[in-house]
Amino acid sequence: MVFVTRREVFSASHRLFNEKFSDEENERIFGKCNNLNGHGHNYVLEVVVAGEINQSTGYVLDLKILKEIIHDHVINKVDHKNLNLDVDFLHGKIPTAENIAVGIWDQLEDKIPDGKLYSVKIYETENNYVEYRGKV
Repeated sequence: MVFVTRREVFSASHRLFNEKFSDEENERIFGKCNNLNGHGHNYVLEVVVAGEINQSTGYVLDLKILKEIIHDHVINKVDHKNLNLDVDFLHGKIPTAENIAVGIWDQLEDKIPDGKLYSVKIYETENNYVEYRGKV
């Protein structure tokens, strides 16, 4: 099994809050991430595809194709957007790194033509990241 990774970067803003919580409870749970006007991140996305090497091409999956898929189905939807308001696959969800990773997985899972989507990793900061590997 070979694991192929494509790394992308995008900038986006979000606000962490739950409309069912009081202002005080949102502040207590989400702290500065609950800023009324939101805040932004320069996210790093890593998409990993696992598979066997195609003996005809030497690839598991051509990285140019993976790049196009990621841009068409994720980057074009999230880059320089408000994740709370502008991103269809996050509507109704608190845009935590966890929910972003799951949402991106859902956008990509059935789009990979060769190999199988193995993981989606989102770095919100250089110290904080989330990795999702699909439903167990």
